[in-house]
Amino acid sequence: MPLKSCCIYTTGVFSILFLILGISLVLSNVFPHFLQSVVEKEIVLKNGTVAFKAWENPPAPIYMQFYFFNVTNPLEVLDGDRPAVVEVGPYTYREYRPMEQVNFHSNGTKVAAVNTKTYIFEPNMSRGPESELIRTVNIPAVSVMDKFKDDFIMSNLISSYMRATDTGLFTTRTVGQLLWGYEDSLLKALRAFQPDLDDIFGLFYKTNATNDGDYVFFTGQENYKDFARVDTWNGESNLTWWTSDECNMINGTNGASFHPVINKDETLYMFSSDLCRSLYAVFEEDVSVKGIPGYRFSPPSEVFANMTVNPANTGFCVPTGNCMGSGLLNVSVCKQGAPIIMSSPHFYQADEKYINDVFGMRPSKELHQTTIDIHPELSCKQQNGFRSTSMSRNIPPSVKQGT
Repeated sequence: MPLKSCCIYTTGVFSILFLILGISLVLSNVFPHFLQSVVEKEIVLKNGTVAFKAWENPPAPIYMQFYFFNVTNPLEVLDGDRPAVVEVGPYTYREYRPMEQVNFHSNGTKVAAVNTKTYIFEPNMSRGPESELIRTVNIPAVSVMDKFKDDFIMSNLISSYMRATDTGLFTTRTVGQLLWGYEDSLLKALRAFQPDLDDIFGLFYKTNATNDGDYVFFTGQENYKDFARVDTWNGESNLTWWTSDECNMINGTNGASFHPVINKDETLYMFSSDLCRSLYAVFEEDVSVKGIPGYRFSPPSEVFANMTVNPANTGFCVPTGNCMGSGLLNVSVCKQGAPIIMSSPHFYQADEKYINDVFGMRPSKELHQTTIDIHPELSCKQQNGFRSTSMSRNIPPSVKQGT
């Protein structure tokens, strides 16, 4: 037999053998376990790994979309009517969120970093320009009134100033001003009494091109399930705002990534500095994102439920015993005392009374549910829909829905 024919024959035999072996491995579940083993070892925060590069500088574009509630009946609200609002948006920003000041320590088992976020306006993906006007609650005025409500002299001074300058409980500002900041005349006037008071107000003031604090993450070197899990934030392993140890826990990752090889029966924990707390998500359904299969996780209603529904949330009642209804979170304790309450857009999963208190609320699971779509093996996020609304206490929703 010629040498060339022998080689072809031998190659063909080996090809068939490898094909049979491959089919056998797949049928016997050996390959999935082998792949899982490789993923568990390679998905680690370490210089030179693909996982580290993606964690340090996410390659996929990230967008943040903001929606506002335009108050259409401010005079009627002052007379005691329920507010009527119209949602406007989105106003879309490209978000860049590299990890910076990266420093490995503890023999490579931990890595310190800050997560700097920069927002660039995307006019082609937005309803209109940043100069569009929004009529909403005057949050600085409401915050000041709430802060000095027990100070008779300051309350009178504030009331007098507001009457003299025609400053009301509603204001009309541009999208850019509401998000990134504007000089407020009332706050500026109060600086005469409190020099350390900042006279600039914005919902995202001082958050563009800045970071939310110093993180220390586990790298996953010792245990793949510790991949990107937060060890400390601003030097602390627990929060101090809430009234129970459980509610003050810093759990999971920062929400940007999760450990590899995720199962449907797992609970994904994450810490959100914006919400000032940790939360969790559970499997909801199988999804396909651009033809790639994935798992969809979402926070169950119990995460933001009232303590009567979920006793574990008792610690979020601040001051102690001051509990809100389901679907709302009072974050004043971590927002410099400003009377701010967080909820899902349109009071999704909140008590019915809140929905009925504001004309124009139309909660929808498809539009307002927070979801995380994840590749089950690599655990890279395929799609993320994190949604929240913030509002001032006892007045209509004012602010944002982030997606």
